[in-house]
Amino acid sequence: MSMLIIPAIDLRAGRVVRLRQGDYAQETRYEFDAYALAADYADAGATWLHLVDLDGARSGAFENLRVIEKIAASERLAVQAGGGVRGEDDVQRLLDAGVARVVVGSVAVREPEKVEQWISRYGEDRLCVALDTRNENGVWRLPSAGWTQSEGATLDELAPRYAAAGAKHLLCTDISRDGMLSGPNLDLYAHVQRIAPRLSPIASGGVRDLADVQALRAQGVDGVVLGRSLLEGKLTLAEAFAC
Repeated sequence: MSMLIIPAIDLRAGRVVRLRQGDYAQETRYEFDAYALAADYADAGATWLHLVDLDGARSGAFENLRVIEKIAASERLAVQAGGGVRGEDDVQRLLDAGVARVVVGSVAVREPEKVEQWISRYGEDRLCVALDTRNENGVWRLPSAGWTQSEGATLDELAPRYAAAGAKHLLCTDISRDGMLSGPNLDLYAHVQRIAPRLSPIASGGVRDLADVQALRAQGVDGVVLGRSLLEGKLTLAEAFAC
C-alpha cells in the first residue's frame, strides 16, 4: 500500500522550531527560513506539508498566519495546518488562506459536537482531527492547548465517535515520543486501527530513520509526519519516498 510522506514545519514567532514532548521550555531553533524550507521539500517531491502554529496552539490566536499564507500561496504543496483553531471562523480563515486541510486539536478534544458539525459542513477531506495522546496508567489521555492542559476525554472515547461522525483523517501523536527520535509507537497505531477502523491514521512523533518509516508502512497507516528527523538529516525525503 502507499503511505503519504508529509514533512512538517513547526512555527514559533515565525521561526522553524521543534519542541521535546510538546514542552515549550524545551525548544530547538533551526536556522531555516520556513518558506525556503517548504520549497526545498517541494523540490524533493513532497506533495503535502504539515504546518503547526505553536504560538496559536497555546494562545488560541493565529500568530503565524502570514507565514502559512505565503507557503500556501506558492501552490507547490497542499498545506495541512493547525494550531489555534477554536471556532468555525478560524477554520474559514485557514481555508481562505489557502490551506487544503485544517487540523483541529484542542477543540476536537473539548467540543466534539462542534467539530462533528464542521465535518458535516466542510466534508471529510477538509478537516483532520488531531488526537494527540499521552498514556497514563494504561489510559490514552488527550491533553489540549499545546498539550499544556489536562482534559477528561480519552482516545478510546473520541476516535470511534469521530469515525461515526464521518471523519476520515486522524492525526495521532504519542506525546512522550514527539521530538525525541525514539521511534514511533506502533502499538498505538494498531490500537487506533482496532477501535476506529474507518479512520485513516496519520502517524506522528518519534520517527528517526528509514526503518521507522518502513515499519509504519507495514503497519498500514495512511501517512506519516516527519519533523526533526528531516531537519537534522537523520532521514531524507528521497529515502522516505523510495521505501
